[in-house]
Amino acid sequence: MGIQTVAVHSDVDSSAVHVKIADEAICVGPAPTNKSYLNMDAIMDAIRVTGAQAVHPGYGFLSENKEFAKRLTAEGVTFIGPDTHAIQAMGDKIESKLIAKAAKVNTIPGFDGVVKTAEDAVKIAQEIGYPVMIKASAGGGGKGMRIAWNDDETREGFRFSSQEAASSFGDDRLLIEKYIDNPRHIEIQVLADKHGNALWLNERECSIQRRNQKVVEEAPSTFLDPVTRRAMGEQAVQLAKAVQYSSAGTVEFLVDSTKNFYFLEMNTRLQVEHPITECITGLDLVEQMIRVAKGYQLQHKQEDIPINGWAIESRVYAEDPYKSFGLPSIGRLSQYQEPLNLSNVRVDSGIQEGSDISIYYDPMISKLVTYGATRKEALAKMEDALDNYVIRGVTHNIPLLREIITHPRFISGDISTNFLPEVYPDGFKGHQLEVDARRELLASAAALYIAAQLRSQKVLGDQRVPTIPVKCTHWGLCVELGEGCHAMEITKSGDVYNVEVDGGKVEVIGAFNLASPLLPLTINGSDRMLQCLSRDASGMIVLQYLGTVFKLRVLSKLASELNSYMPEKVPEDTSSILRSPMPGTVVAVSIKPGDTVAEGQEICVIEAMKMQNSLTAARQAKVKSVHCKPGETVGEGDLLVELQ
Repeated sequence: MGIQTVAVHSDVDSSAVHVKIADEAICVGPAPTNKSYLNMDAIMDAIRVTGAQAVHPGYGFLSENKEFAKRLTAEGVTFIGPDTHAIQAMGDKIESKLIAKAAKVNTIPGFDGVVKTAEDAVKIAQEIGYPVMIKASAGGGGKGMRIAWNDDETREGFRFSSQEAASSFGDDRLLIEKYIDNPRHIEIQVLADKHGNALWLNERECSIQRRNQKVVEEAPSTFLDPVTRRAMGEQAVQLAKAVQYSSAGTVEFLVDSTKNFYFLEMNTRLQVEHPITECITGLDLVEQMIRVAKGYQLQHKQEDIPINGWAIESRVYAEDPYKSFGLPSIGRLSQYQEPLNLSNVRVDSGIQEGSDISIYYDPMISKLVTYGATRKEALAKMEDALDNYVIRGVTHNIPLLREIITHPRFISGDISTNFLPEVYPDGFKGHQLEVDARRELLASAAALYIAAQLRSQKVLGDQRVPTIPVKCTHWGLCVELGEGCHAMEITKSGDVYNVEVDGGKVEVIGAFNLASPLLPLTINGSDRMLQCLSRDASGMIVLQYLGTVFKLRVLSKLASELNSYMPEKVPEDTSSILRSPMPGTVVAVSIKPGDTVAEGQEICVIEAMKMQNSLTAARQAKVKSVHCKPGETVGEGDLLVELQ
């Protein structure tokens, strides 16, 4: 659009991608958000110094802060977003619900006031009927939300939600409403100008969530029919017009199994998942926001808004998906390669190779978006994109994302916000190998091992002694995977490896560029993209296969026999110690040495990425020692408490 840009950043983000892309950059303070990205005075100073005429607030931080919008208006600077009254009306969940009711938008049964104490919360919950949802009035992004099924959970939820709300939004007010069991989370994108025109740009299905935060989104939804879509779209526009909304915004709905839909909240900003709407409508939402803020009328009519094709977004996080479907991970991206070599793939990211994922901000690495003429095409492209995405240095959630999009329930469209706990009731364990997939993985590891062995025999292109080359084309190996040891016979001809393992035959074809993190192979006629995370001289090979990371060990038959004499490492007894499951800050310690704790009793609370996590005792025991105190920063695996 030919507009020059200024990026604001904290000191730890001085080499961030958005800083490098912008024409100018201004540091607005140290890492903690309240001293930088939430520091209005520093941001106003940056506006004055640079002579900025307008501010686009992005997704988080001050994007829905009415005080910030007011200060910009007072300064004569355009806020690229809605007017202050719309932010205020929709930013407060209590007020927004009342406005929605008045605008004839379907709403969820609940309590329309502020809940003051835990006992008030219990009383209200009993009147509404369990289960209930306790949530922050000023909330968003899943912060400050808890489901309660009984009185005790209501009291606990009140405490944690108000603390989370205070630390995330500086506002600890809560409200309570009926929890719709097994719902779908479907939202309508709206776009309105300052001349009374408003459009709905179809829907996004955001039902795949963990801890009320979205993981996979798609547009359109497999569930909506044209009649329901229109009804939801028209109600969303009614609400936007009721608050004289201008700019892009999102009206979120919960939809039950019989397509009854209820207003949840309105986000008065750009959504993280906006690219999938851009893919199916052809509209650039940020461009539209800037045009509206400048005072232009919308260029389109409702009948001009199409649904062309299908788009899917996976939120790629620096998280360990094996812990509660994703607890934050921190570290430096030692290797980072986006799958932009593939067609119809879009990656919106704010990091690059060498970037640090810190404890200060949200652990999202990128929004990975794929587009196709059909849902099947978009899903196949997403599978390829996840397999081709190279991320090293932090734990990431690609294993979970790939399992979700290839799961039969997801493919059939049978999803709800309970998808993850229903499909993985015992937690996510990675891809479970069937017989054929196990053979493929074992054969691939063996072929990689042979390729590495043959390369290491070459020095400057010449064979080592003897002078007459001895060409070995047949090997007998053993590959360890988990508890099992698998004997195999391998023959090689050119780039073709024929492997006999576990009573079956596998043909692996590949050139094995050992310098590349990606291993494109053809296994039994199917193209597969594996990744080699590491390999060492002892035969240890770590491969990413079908999205999940597997540790294997390749040995000669003699080495395998001798290996049985090696002593085994005794695993640590974790029942008498409590270690931190993630990096974060200790918020509260509920016990002291000498106390007796019951099984399930809270020991301490760790805050990571603005989410509070209660850690509990695994058994009844006496507290031997406490190794942490409130305010301390702890790393993943740090010892917190010893029991006896």
